[in-house]
Amino acid sequence: MTDLRTFIAGLPKAELHVHHVGSASPRIVAELAARHEGRSPVPADPQQLVDYFVFRDFAHFIELYLSVVDLIRDQEDVWLLTHEVARELARQQVRYAELTVTPYSHVARGIPAPAFCEAIEDARKRAAADFGIELRWCFDIPGEAGLPAAEETLRICLEERPDGLISFGLGGPEIGVPRPQFKPYFDRARAAGLHSVPHAGETTGPQTVWDALRELGAERIGHGISAAEDPQLLAHLAERQIPLEVCPTSNVRTRAVASIEEHPLPRLVEAGVLVTINSDDPPMFGTTLDDEYAVAAELLRAGPPQVAALARAAVTASFLNEPAKRHLTAEIDAYLASHG
Repeated sequence: MTDLRTFIAGLPKAELHVHHVGSASPRIVAELAARHEGRSPVPADPQQLVDYFVFRDFAHFIELYLSVVDLIRDQEDVWLLTHEVARELARQQVRYAELTVTPYSHVARGIPAPAFCEAIEDARKRAAADFGIELRWCFDIPGEAGLPAAEETLRICLEERPDGLISFGLGGPEIGVPRPQFKPYFDRARAAGLHSVPHAGETTGPQTVWDALRELGAERIGHGISAAEDPQLLAHLAERQIPLEVCPTSNVRTRAVASIEEHPLPRLVEAGVLVTINSDDPPMFGTTLDDEYAVAAELLRAGPPQVAALARAAVTASFLNEPAKRHLTAEIDAYLASHG
């Protein structure tokens, strides 16, 4: 596994399911907590953050996640977070990433939408120059905040429309947050040219995935692991090559899956589903994208050719234009060839 980990560390990659705030490293979270000391329960000591990010269940995870969101108070905080997330991704040879960003959470806490979008766009352009990574945005609805959040998220998408915005999503808890209620918002986002990438089928069953496909026009599914319980859904996903954004460690840490050994990734792959490997909220889950590739390799008993195939799948499933897809795929192929 050491040799394979070395191979993974150098492998060019695309990351399709990673959250903006959830990617803040312990160093950055601690720095933000220190800036706002006394106004937040989040510890300003990186070592204490390890214990802080131990989740009882998905609801507890959301609670702690929002406490980190509360640390993002102004444009400077937004810029710092975005630039540092890009730095960490580029360190892992990520050439292209679609970050899930929740503007509603920041606007509701007092950062004007134009200022928020200006900060992430400036950081995106700076990251391309500094680290050679291309970032794009999925603006998602925080499902727990309901339809008002959907309306505001869509308004920000349509009125601000930052250059990096490519897709419209739905995150947060699935239990008690039915997908169909968001159909009008996804219809309008899709009519405006945004791709549909809702979360579904992580902590609920296959019906949530069906709802995302039928009601929200999903082109990719965030998580979607419960599809493994429904042979008809598996066949549908495989036939249409609708990608799943799978995040193995996240699923275990949020208790969506009991253990990594029980993760349904092998069943999804065996069924012919187009699977991508992603990190979700990496520092909060004590993982990295490199780690997730290593976990996937172990679950699939995969060597370098199969791991490279997972990297190619992420490129295929991305919303990169075709020339850029060909370029990144060629880079992956050349890297594999150079390793025999």
